[in-house]
Amino acid sequence: MTALGFLYPGHSAEDDYPRMEQLLGSDIRLAVIHTDIGEDAHRVDALLRMGAPDRLAAGVEELRLSGAEAVVWACTSGSFVFGWEGAHDQVRDLAKAAGLPASSTSFAFAHAAGEVGADRVAVAATYPEDVAEHFVAFLRAAGIEVVAMRGSGIITAAEVGTWGYEEVLALARAGDHPDAAAVLLPDTALHTAAHVRDLEHDLGKPVLTANQVTVWEGLRLAGRRVNAPALGALFTREPIVQVPS
Repeated sequence: MTALGFLYPGHSAEDDYPRMEQLLGSDIRLAVIHTDIGEDAHRVDALLRMGAPDRLAAGVEELRLSGAEAVVWACTSGSFVFGWEGAHDQVRDLAKAAGLPASSTSFAFAHAAGEVGADRVAVAATYPEDVAEHFVAFLRAAGIEVVAMRGSGIITAAEVGTWGYEEVLALARAGDHPDAAAVLLPDTALHTAAHVRDLEHDLGKPVLTANQVTVWEGLRLAGRRVNAPALGALFTREPIVQVPS
């Protein structure tokens, strides 16, 4: 049994995690611990408060009780807004507080892009463009070229959490670029666990989504590799097949 812990801000798309747990197999358990979201706003000052050390540390005791072997801060915007060095400090502080290997969704995207061989990516973000630009800067610091970025101007995680497949597909299509080897959807408030394979078939390339890469990162920290084709190219070596329209 491999147990993984995820610190998830508020309540939006946390039901992606039990769905992914079912797809990964019976020997993997995903424990979601909710942190205080504070002000629900995709705004830099609010995001810095959301990812502050005391907010994350508040979930550490429950995390320990879950028996987790590793922990991931399941929030992209609440990590990349700290910048490359600040995001490293954030996960170091979390690892120290939890006594466990730790990472965040922002680093998960960087590692996952490398896993699927995507050194040139397109970003399709729910955020306002000024916030999305911080993610672009983070990826560039990781050595990843961003060939296109699209922001959607959505302010709250609550609104993002109401999006269904059609909205997610429209976002991915709008953010894609012919030169991108993968499309990144960086918001853990966005329901994507049921849609990754369909998105990849539509776009004909790997699609990396926030909750998907967060779970993959937890498995990576725990030294596990799981073949789960329903979760897309990141979880399988099988080629992506373009489905005719």
